[in-house]
Amino acid sequence: MWLFLASETMMFGGLLLVLWFYRLSHPRETAEALASMHWLLATGNTALLLTGSLCMTLALAAAREGEARVLRRWLWVAALLGLGFLAGKSVEYGLEFQEGLLPGNDPASPLKSGAARLFMNVYLTATALHGVHILVAVLLVGGLAWRVGRGNLPVPAKAVTVEMIALYWHVVDLIWLFLYPTLYLAGRGA
Repeated sequence: MWLFLASETMMFGGLLLVLWFYRLSHPRETAEALASMHWLLATGNTALLLTGSLCMTLALAAAREGEARVLRRWLWVAALLGLGFLAGKSVEYGLEFQEGLLPGNDPASPLKSGAARLFMNVYLTATALHGVHILVAVLLVGGLAWRVGRGNLPVPAKAVTVEMIALYWHVVDLIWLFLYPTLYLAGRGA
């Protein structure tokens, strides 16, 4: 699991390097793109993910204590928060598409420079890839909650299974904690 998580971190680390290199190479153009982005919606999404991480930590504590009912409840809450993140991201994408910010809307785009539009392409790639990881986390957590409910995951004997999925959730959250300021906050208003 640690090797898998390290490979995921390296993949997103490469994306972050590209984003920062691009931002430093084209500060005005990225500022133009940033001015159009929905940073308040992204802030709400960040709160959802961090709360989901808290729920996964509480779920792991319940698993270690052998409290299957409590474990299941926290897993479902975390999964719902992950779905809330995906719903918020879908709303954000919908707004950005209507505003002509996303790739494929070049004639309607309010972004005048090609460099600003290219930044939005990288933004879409990074956030969509992260969204896929959130979806996987939600499916894993939901599947775990289902197994606990059926009695197919005895705790605390199988608490390590909960721990591995919680680690994945936390790494995906950690990645967002680097993407969020890189894509939405750094250089805002410059």
